[in-house]
Amino acid sequence: MCVSYAKPACGKTCFWGMFAAVLLLLSGGCDRTPPNQVQGYVEGEFVYIASPLAGQLEKLNVQRGDQVEQGTLLFELENEAQRAALHEAQQQVDQAQATLADLKMGSRPTEMASIEARLEAAKAALVFSESEYTRLLKLSHSQAASKQDLDRSKSLFEQDRQRVAQLRADVATAQLGARSDQIAAADAALQARRAALEKANWDLSQKNQAAPREGVVFDTLFRPGEWVAAGHPVVVLLPPQNIKVRAFVPEQQVGTVHLGDAVRVKVDGRQAAVAGKIRFISPRAEYTPPVIYSSESRSKLVFMIEVAFAPEDAAQLHPGQPVDVELGK
Repeated sequence: MCVSYAKPACGKTCFWGMFAAVLLLLSGGCDRTPPNQVQGYVEGEFVYIASPLAGQLEKLNVQRGDQVEQGTLLFELENEAQRAALHEAQQQVDQAQATLADLKMGSRPTEMASIEARLEAAKAALVFSESEYTRLLKLSHSQAASKQDLDRSKSLFEQDRQRVAQLRADVATAQLGARSDQIAAADAALQARRAALEKANWDLSQKNQAAPREGVVFDTLFRPGEWVAAGHPVVVLLPPQNIKVRAFVPEQQVGTVHLGDAVRVKVDGRQAAVAGKIRFISPRAEYTPPVIYSSESRSKLVFMIEVAFAPEDAAQLHPGQPVDVELGK
């Protein structure tokens, strides 16, 4: 017997009223929650899959309720502009590579042949001007040659000698290639083009979004053909490891629960309880949430706890589902 009462001293009408009150007391008193059991609900931490770039939704490869594996392609946005930018970036990298290689290589064989031919011609001219100057110098001693002719031949000889020296320097320079600062500038330009190519590759890859982990497609927020703004989620994913239970422990019992404690979660319609572990205990007290209908704890302070599960166990629970959490004794 859950309650007792005294016999009322009143008539028939009073008796039936008291009888109804007793029935209410009996139904409330006999349905008390066990002391080691608290109420709670299932909650999901959803993963919102979005692209950082805007575009029209071309393909939606999943629908609500689908079970997907990690890496499954979820949706695709139009990517013509990104493909064109990638092609342009690749062409710029090829151009920068060719420029750098050309600077390191030096002059081409035909250019080298032209410089060497001019050098040989200058050498021949030098031999002739030198012999002419020597001949006029000997004649000048016997005054057979005028001073003006001697000076002219000497000048021509000096010019030919300087021309040979200049062409020898040109040959050496052509063999060395470009200056080190020019090569460094060309190399820096190549690195910048490669960075732009990586950015173009990344932009193209972001138009297709895959599942970061396995889970259930909880919802899809766009249909093919619609415009998706940058950063707006298209698919809502619920991984099993993101399913948890929030329960509320009365202040008198919170000292008996600890992080890592094993608990049993009872769900309506299932005979077997789901095993879990306490992963969080709130450091702050709060008033009983309105979702808890226990008349015994309605006005008491409670502490929220969170219960985590193995992925295979979490898959048996659904967000929003009310549950009873049986704490360890």
